[in-house]
Amino acid sequence: MSHLRDSAAAPRRLHFRAVALALVPLIVSSCNDVFGDDDDDGAPGTAPDPVMENAEAMIAEGRETFRFDTFGDEAFWGDTLRLHEAVAGAANGGVGPGLTPAQALTLGLKLDSAAVGSDILNALQQGTLDLNDPANTLELLRRDAVVGVDGIFDTVQGNLVSIGITCALCHSYVDDSFDESIGVRQDGWANRDLDVGAIVALAPDLSAVATLLGVDEATVRTVLGSWGPGKFDAELLLDGKAEKPGGGSSATLIPPAFGLAGVNLHTWTGWGSVTYWNAFVANLEMHGQGTFYDPRLDDALKFPVAATAQLGHVKSTDDLITPKLGSLHLYQLALPIPEPPEGSFDPIAAQAGKELFEGRARCAECHVPPLYTEPGWNMHTGAEIGIDEFQALRSPDERYRTAPLRGLFSHTEGGFFHDGRFATLADVVEHYDQHFVLGLSPTEKDQLVEFLVSL
Repeated sequence: MSHLRDSAAAPRRLHFRAVALALVPLIVSSCNDVFGDDDDDGAPGTAPDPVMENAEAMIAEGRETFRFDTFGDEAFWGDTLRLHEAVAGAANGGVGPGLTPAQALTLGLKLDSAAVGSDILNALQQGTLDLNDPANTLELLRRDAVVGVDGIFDTVQGNLVSIGITCALCHSYVDDSFDESIGVRQDGWANRDLDVGAIVALAPDLSAVATLLGVDEATVRTVLGSWGPGKFDAELLLDGKAEKPGGGSSATLIPPAFGLAGVNLHTWTGWGSVTYWNAFVANLEMHGQGTFYDPRLDDALKFPVAATAQLGHVKSTDDLITPKLGSLHLYQLALPIPEPPEGSFDPIAAQAGKELFEGRARCAECHVPPLYTEPGWNMHTGAEIGIDEFQALRSPDERYRTAPLRGLFSHTEGGFFHDGRFATLADVVEHYDQHFVLGLSPTEKDQLVEFLVSL
């Protein structure tokens, strides 16, 4: 039997090959019918592409998560801190007068004009909407018009019974197309107007935060009040360090969430990847219900608060975060980097600045185009970049990440570097000119600034 099988093998292979060759034209013709013949007319294929379909579905899901998912954090912001009571005020069974639309906008909250509704937009245009009436804040929350804030209302009396926050609170802006702080959403933009500390300080009950930090509520409110617009201290609940050595808040600037595709480590001090930080923030900062694992937080010397509270070992019975991380990650990577407004920079000076950036000024050694950060482990000590180590030492790797530079024009408010220590880009260029002894002329420094704002 073996001999017969072997002897028949060669002719059979030849036969199959002949048949296959004869079928090639038919197969090609059939493929062209299904997928389109790009060689003939360049028409796109008509067959479903499972990769594209999956990507589109994940991006749509990620957008929904980014904009509206609280991950169940209303249990903390509403049930524990009772923040909704301060927003609603006495008219809703709460305490105090309530938060007016005017106050909300002053705190840096933004309104999505698509959700506000034509009736309220018309009233705003005509000046007939009372921006000092907390009832109008509640109506805006009912319409999901306050970017990043989810108001939860009972179905019987319509009262605000809880409140939650989403990723968009800090990492979305609006284009002011209707009015200041009212317009079309700009997901991924850092909200440098947002006074997170002042908003949290509105909560009637901060005892849970005070207990975690081992201080009284008055101290917590003082710390929150020290942050200011556009800043947040993500490490406070890990190490309890509210001030930098010598004084001043330890809070850092809210970074943009766009421009992260291809970038390795995320955040000012590179705690991990984008999806790591999403899990970190959703669980430990937003106080959603999920799972988070990072044994680095068991270091009681570096992270005394986190080690005591076992914040590196979070596991909720009902995980509302982990299933969303994949699509949320993809949506963030898909966020477009905004283009600088036309006429906002001098193109001739910017081109000269580009040549300096990639040449004598040595900027591109770390800010490698087109990522404008290093491909790979994009981290540096404070000594390497000429600043103190305080914020770096609050992170596991004790380094500062090389920040991507695209879309810089969109987050100039609040200054530059992690804590805004340099008020302008000119100050940043001056710092590096001195630190690396570059010997740049005033004209060359101006050219570098023009290039930076052109990215």
